Amino acid sequence: MSYRDAGVDIAAGEAAVDRIRHLAAATARPEVLGGIGGFGGCFALPPGRYRQPVLVAGTDGVGTKMQVARAAGRFGTIGIDLVAMCVDDLVCVGAEPLFLLDYLAVGRLDPDQVEQVVGGIADGCRQAGCALLGGEMAEHPGVLADGDVDVAGFAVGVVEADERLGPERVQAGDVLVGLASPGLRSNGYSLARRVLLGPDDRPVGEVAAALAAPAWEGAPRSLADELLLPSVIYAPAVLAVLRQLGPGPLRVAAHVTGGGIAGNLARVIGPAVDGVVDVGTWTVPRIFEEIRRRGPVDDAELAAVFNLGLGMVLVLAPDAVDSAVGVLAGAGHDAVVVGRVEPGRGQVHLRGRWPWSA
Repeated sequence: MSYRDAGVDIAAGEAAVDRIRHLAAATARPEVLGGIGGFGGCFALPPGRYRQPVLVAGTDGVGTKMQVARAAGRFGTIGIDLVAMCVDDLVCVGAEPLFLLDYLAVGRLDPDQVEQVVGGIADGCRQAGCALLGGEMAEHPGVLADGDVDVAGFAVGVVEADERLGPERVQAGDVLVGLASPGLRSNGYSLARRVLLGPDDRPVGEVAAALAAPAWEGAPRSLADELLLPSVIYAPAVLAVLRQLGPGPLRVAAHVTGGGIAGNLARVIGPAVDGVVDVGTWTVPRIFEEIRRRGPVDDAELAAVFNLGLGMVLVLAPDAVDSAVGVLAGAGHDAVVVGRVEPGRGQVHLRGRWPWSA
């Protein structure tokens, strides 16, 4: 009896590491010491660069979006989603992402599959400006089935202690600026899958046919293309706003993930103010109306689960809005004023009518 007989292929693991070594190397920053393959990744903070550095850490995964990738047999962009979920949390307190580590769990190690997933992670790290410092591949026979894969990420960033963004900075009269998200990012997929693909025990052929069909009648792309749109990585653009305007005008940022716009904005505004979001001031991607119709899913549930077209909301001083929107546009992001901050009790209100209700 061998380890391979028990379901773990050491040779396949070594082959996978060889395939991804160059992917990690392509993301290296000057502060990275050594390469992957050791027992720990080393990252040296340059002396003199920071006055009072605070390390900020975060971890996340991609949820059941991975099930869509598996059903479609497409793993090339799921790693971008992983990076986005991690680094866009860090930047909400003003931190520059420095490095990321990944954890990949599979039922049976397939070097081709691993290379696709890690290739996406490396692509995301390059977009975010952080290093892929290392990671772990774990083969779990008997726990995960052949073909099963899940991934998690762990990111670390740095911010000066006196430049951290936070609720204590938010004031009545501040303005909410939303950054567009063209798709679901990596949130709400358990509901989206149930509505659009049916129950988990639906025959594989039927799921494949649904993914190959247009996302909605007359849609320009398939449902698989729509559901696997990679998450936009906002961290570099938010950092550009901070660098060009300074830490004062940008009060705080809210990464719109599980919990929707209201749930995530409420985490960052503080107890003495309310956020008022004007529905209808931004474009809601068509896929959300399709989920609503086919569920059916009511408006309150839809807003509590999905981002509905906003992946990040910045809270800005009123006199900084035009400059910030210009910086964001220069970084390739559609950004619009979506609301304001008023005196209140730490609540967020969505006001107005959704496009399907007009």
